[in-house]
Amino acid sequence: MLKLDFHPSGRHFLQIPGPSPVPDRILRAMSYPTIDHRGPEFGALGRKVLADIKKIFKTEQPVVIYPASGTGAWEAALTNTLSPGDHVLMFETGHFSTLWKKMAENLGLKPEFIGLPGTDGWRRGVQPDMIEARLREDTGHAIKAVCVVHNETSTGVTSDIAAVRRAIDAAKHPALLLVDTISGLGSADYRHDEWGVDVTVSGSQKGLMLPPGISFNAVSPKALEAGKQARLPRAFWGWQEIIEANKNGYWPYTPNTNLLYGLSEALDMILEEGLDNVFARHQRLAEATRRAVNAWGLEIQCQDPAVYSPVLTGVVMPQGVDADEVRKRIYERFDMSLGQALGKIRGTMFRIGHLGDCNDLTLMATLSGCEMGLQISGVKLAGSGVVAAMDYLAKAKDTPSLKVAA
Repeated sequence: MLKLDFHPSGRHFLQIPGPSPVPDRILRAMSYPTIDHRGPEFGALGRKVLADIKKIFKTEQPVVIYPASGTGAWEAALTNTLSPGDHVLMFETGHFSTLWKKMAENLGLKPEFIGLPGTDGWRRGVQPDMIEARLREDTGHAIKAVCVVHNETSTGVTSDIAAVRRAIDAAKHPALLLVDTISGLGSADYRHDEWGVDVTVSGSQKGLMLPPGISFNAVSPKALEAGKQARLPRAFWGWQEIIEANKNGYWPYTPNTNLLYGLSEALDMILEEGLDNVFARHQRLAEATRRAVNAWGLEIQCQDPAVYSPVLTGVVMPQGVDADEVRKRIYERFDMSLGQALGKIRGTMFRIGHLGDCNDLTLMATLSGCEMGLQISGVKLAGSGVVAAMDYLAKAKDTPSLKVAA
């Protein structure tokens, strides 16, 4: 039997931007006995989960749940709405927008990748004016969909999706709007219906605080209509059969029963706290993290304060410092995992996740580990980020008071 060499005392600090730590309450729910996925108890579970997940997406439209990673939901969004050879406009904001573009190519689509030059596009959000200008040029409406990432996990940038919708409308273009909010859902405000999104893609392992293994497509009526003409092959990913079975709380195949138990519990936790409170908590922790980075005298990967992510913060290392070596020292010394830089910026920075099951004290421990690790690595710091974050959190007006039941 494989023996894993876990540290003997204390908890591991999983501070990557997903998978995020799974609360004990959710782990207990997932440990319930597996039940008949065709029986009445499961139907009740399915109906509850399908109703509650709409509240997180802020939609009245169907949300399709897959027993798959977010990558599967990417594929489902494309195959349910498009046909071989379709022209798709995609905006480069980081590693995950790049991977989605590669998937589109592999499916036989023709993605056009636009963005800011060099690595600058990996430090800023989607530029709606560039999308509008390109769509205005497309007078023949060859572009069938616009694909953007809401919260780019590789960079710590949260793009303005409402502005992207306004850009498409201003160009009077019929293209579908497909959005990846795999790392944003449940952590950053997201409004599928209000923002006019046609397909929203998300996953379970970020703000929803679950292990990987569930993903989602929130689907507009326009997207469902497009699906009737779409000719990319789809069987497992097909929406119609799933939506029909979902009417009674079931799926046309064997669903991930125990992860659905966990999803039900996660939705209860989020809705009990209240979405606005969840978003305020994430914004508070993100601001504290940024104040720490500023106090250290280091750069934040995102260079536009208007699109700072509430989910994670990228910390850029000084010239000549290997961020992966810093991460390695922090892991070995303090049993804490931080996110590595991906793609074209690999080795230049590390990512601090402050999402999901995270609070003020969790963050302070995380920042303490980062500060000590930076010092051990010989990185010259301008001051104490721990003190700066602590001062901010102690004074933050939206810090919730502890409520003790009578």
